[in-house]
Amino acid sequence: MFHFLNLIKILLLGILEGITEWLPVSSTGHMLLLNRLWPLQDVSEGFWETFLYVIQLGAIIAVVILFWKRMWPFRRPVAAAADDQAPGSKVPSWIRLPVIQTWLKVVVACIPGAIAEFAIGDLVPETMPVIAAMLILYGAVFVALELWNAGRTPKIRKMGQIDYRTALLIGLFQVLAVVPGTSRSGMTIIAALILGVSRVAAVEFSFFIAVPVMLGMSALKLIKGGFALTGAEVVYLLLGMAVAFIVSLLVIRPILNFIKKHDFKPFGYYRIGLGLLIFLLLILKVI
Repeated sequence: MFHFLNLIKILLLGILEGITEWLPVSSTGHMLLLNRLWPLQDVSEGFWETFLYVIQLGAIIAVVILFWKRMWPFRRPVAAAADDQAPGSKVPSWIRLPVIQTWLKVVVACIPGAIAEFAIGDLVPETMPVIAAMLILYGAVFVALELWNAGRTPKIRKMGQIDYRTALLIGLFQVLAVVPGTSRSGMTIIAALILGVSRVAAVEFSFFIAVPVMLGMSALKLIKGGFALTGAEVVYLLLGMAVAFIVSLLVIRPILNFIKKHDFKPFGYYRIGLGLLIFLLLILKVI
């Protein structure tokens, strides 16, 4: 059954996804909290599990559009000047080798998390106490890490300088993101900062990692759900994706500009505050 109020809720969920997907604050945790406070009406449990991940496709399309020139590994032959190819390279000039290498590192970084998701993803409870605890835990980690990092100079200043070993170590941290409330981008950034990667390079690498991860997760959830959606649920899903797409287009550049001038302590404090608020709401039995 179609509910008009559900459209308002979907709009809010899309806005939340479009903003929080690119911040280390757990987009999934925010959407689960909103749905506990104001649940969608007359939708199946299978739809909600599908929606929670497939809505992220809208945000992913936005980042692909914004970073297309940096993500697309080929150039038109007519414009294939070997400006970013090593002298004497045997690779055709229409192939952008540095971009190919970046995607290979992204694949390496995605492998541990993919294995963890297939092995234990369905076993991890998506409960509000778990989400609140993870928000607080990794919020404290962000604050402590930035205090530790205050006098350090990044060893890796640009994303292209990330090597395969660093990519694999970042990928191992992705295993922790299986737990709701942790944040995939948050784990990428924490690992990168520990390994001496600059803040901007860490965030950009998290954008690249998000593309295959979210495409894979969305496909997995759709397959598990059997594409069994009602007409109203299809409308909700498409609307949520569209809102997440538009909001992501608007916020990604400002987020990058903010990170160029500030550290991640504000996000750490925000996580801690939100986690404590969730525990308070649980004690008061509001959620």
